[in-house]
Amino acid sequence: MIENFIAFRTFPTLNQAKELEALLNKNNIKNVLADNIAPVDITFSGSTVKNQYEIQIYSADFEKAETILEKEIENTLDQIDDDYYLLSFTNEELYEVILNSDEWNIFDYKLAQKILANRGKTMDTEMLATLKNERLKILSKPEENQKPWIIAGYLFAFLGGGIGIIIGYSLWKSKKTLPNGDRIYSYSIEDRKNGKRIFLISIIIFPLALILKILSNTGAFNS
Repeated sequence: MIENFIAFRTFPTLNQAKELEALLNKNNIKNVLADNIAPVDITFSGSTVKNQYEIQIYSADFEKAETILEKEIENTLDQIDDDYYLLSFTNEELYEVILNSDEWNIFDYKLAQKILANRGKTMDTEMLATLKNERLKILSKPEENQKPWIIAGYLFAFLGGGIGIIIGYSLWKSKKTLPNGDRIYSYSIEDRKNGKRIFLISIIIFPLALILKILSNTGAFNS
């Protein structure tokens, strides 16, 4: 079912998305091409969805799909202009690209490895795997500094605002997808507990506040 698919790659154009769709289909990896609608697990960091299309696959297929995509990209690494920006990167900057591979497209990730290799800084498979594991540990940490949203959530909850429901549910249930396809909760256990309390308080007070407002507007209290 489509609900079991999660985003693997996002693209600004439909043609780019279809290219990956065709590659995955060729390698018998089930996928779905979908519009990139803002997910429930968007965080409070203020980030917005920039890409319009995404390819979704089963989380269990992430590693296989990543390997296929990397091999496909390797065939195009020689097709770059002499002024391609990565060529001017220092070794330290190229290591940063590799370490933070989730922040870069896969072409730049593979090209950074090739440039380093050409400079005599070859990285073997074991080292790359170690770097990816270390990066996963960092990305697995809960999002920090949710106190302002917790305070705002309780405030809206007790004031009867529906925003409290949204904030509470997001803190309680939000998840993020790691580069390996794993889905984990975005916030710490304590923040999630606060989110659940905010949500429950809000769904109790909000309808009561709405009813009181309706009765007040109809003049029920003045009759």
